Amino acid sequence: MISNSVSETIQYGKDFAKELSPGDVVCLDGDLGAGKTHLVKGIASFFGVNEEQVSSPTFTLINEYQGTIPVFHFDCYRLENEQEALEIGTEEYFYGDGISIVEWPQKIEHLIPSDSVWISIKHSGENQREINKQKS
Repeated sequence: MISNSVSETIQYGKDFAKELSPGDVVCLDGDLGAGKTHLVKGIASFFGVNEEQVSSPTFTLINEYQGTIPVFHFDCYRLENEQEALEIGTEEYFYGDGISIVEWPQKIEHLIPSDSVWISIKHSGENQREINKQKS
């Protein structure tokens, strides 16, 4: 799928969220500025979270959004190792009753459940993004 704008990326997130249910883990792969957080805004807004509340948890590691289903937004960019992820309770979130969305999942790849959905977002032009989804 090609997104030509921030609003299209957010809409893709809303459409994709229709496929999700409690306990799902979504891994987002993409460079800095690729649009991962905009995709999360779309997913979270589908579950009743105000898009304006959604921001990258780069310094907090996780943001929790309470919607019709809880949405847990992880940013693993600053993690040094998987042990740090375990210490913040990552596995409890992954196997809990919410939807977990993980940016920079490669940093904790051994902790990611095998049935996770992986979405890659790549720059394909100044304002274009190529979004690809696959089951792991």
